[in-house]
This record gives sequence, structure tokens and C-alpha cells, in this order.
Amino acid sequence: MSRTPQQIFESYVHAGALTRNADALAATFTEDGVFEAPLVPADADFPRRMVGREQIRSAMTAYYARTAQDGRVPNLAKSGYVLHTTADPDVFIAEIDTVFDGDGDGDGDGGEGDTTVSLVQIFRVRDGRIARLRDYFTPDLVN
Repeated sequence: MSRTPQQIFESYVHAGALTRNADALAATFTEDGVFEAPLVPADADFPRRMVGREQIRSAMTAYYARTAQDGRVPNLAKSGYVLHTTADPDVFIAEIDTVFDGDGDGDGDGGEGDTTVSLVQIFRVRDGRIARLRDYFTPDLVN
């Protein structure tokens, strides 16, 4: 049975942003899947382009290890998203507003208000998995 855009998106978000599980994240992609963040500078911590499930797994494992101490956890009650289907049944778009509670400066003192991060992701799927993901978010989030 084919998975819906909603199911694919929710699996991807749970594996990545919510649990930071690189193995589970890589499993949401096809074996030859491509994960791109075109706005990210080449020298950023976040990988700009990963090709293949194994590279996605290893690059995201390293990224999650480097950023484990940032203390930012999304507030699901305040965050939201809208999925848009397209004329191509294998393509959908996610508009996302992720809200992080307080401590927007990440120093652990709770000294700032909520931080909202808005982004757009374009998904191309094949056989219920992500074949290509283009993730458009502000590059200063990963510098």
C-alpha cells in the first residue's frame, strides 16, 4: 500500500526534528535518495547535499552529535505546517513554522522569548519513500 504525503512527512519529521534519529531519518529515503539544503553555505555544520541513504545516515549522525547541546526543542502545540499536493502525485510541498520555546539564544538561561523558524520543503517520493528532498530554511540556523 502506498503511503500518503501526510504519512511520509510525519515519519520524516519524527525521525529528524523530533527524535534526531539518523538511522530512522535515513530509512525515510530511497536507497538513492537525495537530501539537499540549497541555501546552506558550504562551510556550515548542516550538510548542504547528501546522496544515498548511507551518506544521509552518516552525515546526519555527525550533525546531530555536533549539535546535541543546543537545547532547542520544538514546541509542537505552537508549531504548525501545511502540506500542498501538486499536479504530480509524486511531489508535495510542506510549509512549516516551527516554534522553539523561550531561550531563543540557546545559552540555557531561558532569557529570550519564543523563536519561530519558517521553512519550505519540496518532497519527491517513490514507492512511499523520499527520493529527493529540497529543504529551504534560513542558513543562519546552522552556522
